[in-house]
Amino acid sequence: MSKFLNSVIAATLLASPVAAEKFGLGRAALPEEIAAWDLDVSPDGTGLPAGSGNAIDGDELFAEHCAICHGDFAEGVDNWPKLAGGMDTLDHEDPLKTVGSYWPYLSTAFDYVRRSMPFGNAQSLSDDDVYAITAYILYSNDLIDDDFELSKDTFFDVEMPNADGFIIDDRAETEYAVFTEACMTDCKDSVEITMRALVLDVTPEEEGAEEAAAEPVVEVAAVVEETPAEPEVVAAAFDAELAAKGEKVFRKCKACHQVGEGASNKTGPVLNGVVGASIGHIEDFRYSKVFGQMKDDGMVWDEANLSAFLAKPKAFAKGTKMSFAGLRKDSEIAAVIEYLKQFQ
Repeated sequence: MSKFLNSVIAATLLASPVAAEKFGLGRAALPEEIAAWDLDVSPDGTGLPAGSGNAIDGDELFAEHCAICHGDFAEGVDNWPKLAGGMDTLDHEDPLKTVGSYWPYLSTAFDYVRRSMPFGNAQSLSDDDVYAITAYILYSNDLIDDDFELSKDTFFDVEMPNADGFIIDDRAETEYAVFTEACMTDCKDSVEITMRALVLDVTPEEEGAEEAAAEPVVEVAAVVEETPAEPEVVAAAFDAELAAKGEKVFRKCKACHQVGEGASNKTGPVLNGVVGASIGHIEDFRYSKVFGQMKDDGMVWDEANLSAFLAKPKAFAKGTKMSFAGLRKDSEIAAVIEYLKQFQ
């Protein structure tokens, strides 16, 4: 008998006083052993532990424990699940079902993170960590503010958009009686493929397909000089209070970008001096082709371009390698730009 099967039987007998008594094997589980497995959190809040956390703290925890599969901004990596977005897509042919768009109960998200995550190291997070990561997922879906303190007491202050989107499963009473007996063998003379798995996005793209895509259309002013002159930047009054708020927002960027003394290129380029600089101005960083073209066209990171890029990066620069989905609030965009002005 396999070791796995032995362990399953042993665990069953350990947890089952009836089996232990009937078969004379194992023993009844101790209360503390049962408590170690009794982690479920119900939709009514039963089982919620003490503790608290907010999205600001959850941002760093998510980057450390979750981002490798779910992306820095809960946008998903490759075919790993997206945890944010998908609002108003449930009636589409290919809906995006996320914590924000689909899940009716916040307890489901909390329970799953607490019980099963992070992948390969389940139940290694403290209850405070689970509250903070859950808060970050909610913030990524624009359901709470970043400083909202999620806890047992505030859990039901959060309104899940699809809470009323489910119905009682009454098929046993309304449908099963009219079902015919299911065919299990030789049901069709032949079987043919009628559709490929396009919607599932399971077929890898050929290498270089993205680079071969049509060049992005970028509206720029005509450049008369062969080598454009550096733009003249007019210094505006610095808003220290706004910059302080921007420092908090920049936590979303720190996984890929550094600023300040000793900053170096990481996944993304160092952002010292970015405000007012030419797009693609860091010489020792390998930018995507679209940024190289923008640099050749004389485009600069003025506040208008920075704002447009931070709101929707892939719309501003189609083909960018950056996975950042964009900031949702104009106030956050203004704050992070103000914060970056310090590092000129």
